[in-house]
Amino acid sequence: MAQVDYKAILDEAWQQHLAPRAENAPTVISTFAGCGGSSLGYSMAGFRELLAVEWDDNAVETFQLNFPDVPVYHGDIHKLTVEQCLQMTGLQAGELDVLDGSPPCQGFSTAGKRILNDDRNQLYMEFVRLLRGLKPRVFIMENVSGLVKGKMKLVFAQMMRELKASGYKVRCKLLNAMYFHVPQSRQRLIFIGVRDDLGKEASHPRAKSKPVTVKEALHGVVPITMTGDCVARNHVYHSATTRRLWERPFGTLSGRMNRHGIHPTESRYFAIEECQRGASFPDGFQFVGTPTDKCMRIGNSVPPLFMRAIAGHVYSAILTKG
Repeated sequence: MAQVDYKAILDEAWQQHLAPRAENAPTVISTFAGCGGSSLGYSMAGFRELLAVEWDDNAVETFQLNFPDVPVYHGDIHKLTVEQCLQMTGLQAGELDVLDGSPPCQGFSTAGKRILNDDRNQLYMEFVRLLRGLKPRVFIMENVSGLVKGKMKLVFAQMMRELKASGYKVRCKLLNAMYFHVPQSRQRLIFIGVRDDLGKEASHPRAKSKPVTVKEALHGVVPITMTGDCVARNHVYHSATTRRLWERPFGTLSGRMNRHGIHPTESRYFAIEECQRGASFPDGFQFVGTPTDKCMRIGNSVPPLFMRAIAGHVYSAILTKG
């Protein structure tokens, strides 16, 4: 079986990001934008981002370095009004194409304690508030698979009720990023809503690729920003930090470097440059801060190629007339 030239795939995607926007390019506002994983995916799919919303200082610094032309609301989303969004973007309600958001998922994640009344579980209501005021044609919301497991199903049902009550036809599907050119097994819930008056149904993209292996993803990478020698630290292995295999994808990359797994042939954690490839960030994307900061940004991001596939599908199947 021929080996995938993964660097070539990322280089092509990076050029899509750098390409000039068409005059009629679809528009997007990204909430809970982080360092720009989703934003990069939208850009690769031909969107023009009008505003990003993020409160974390390092995430904002990283975002502004990579997206210098995109305005950023750097602050608490609770304090951001619909009127401010419209003023900063020059839009009227109903004119925005896509409202995007990945509300923090720590309260839902199977990797955490899964506390039902965790305050972070209600941050999606800020997304709903802006959705009802901005009235975009489509919304895309991403969250962890744990939201449909066990007691968290109650929150999921509440989410669906609120989103549908906002005036949208809503579908939610569990997708794995590894079938969309991302060398990482990462299951996520993708909510897609289409405004009722558009007369179209919400739908999701089909799988685009076979899983990309660790070997294919890391071909040609020069590891520079090392994140620790697990043997020297007498690290106790557990399921989240087992040695990865060359012929399989990465496991889910989290915000903690010691949970990314052990290098296939060396007694160390993966370097930041390797994790960047594993998350489908092209080599040209720049991260700032300490290795811990960079690891957190990568782990908390939506993989860009994953969002490129979702945004591209929404563009062609829903937003394009016909």
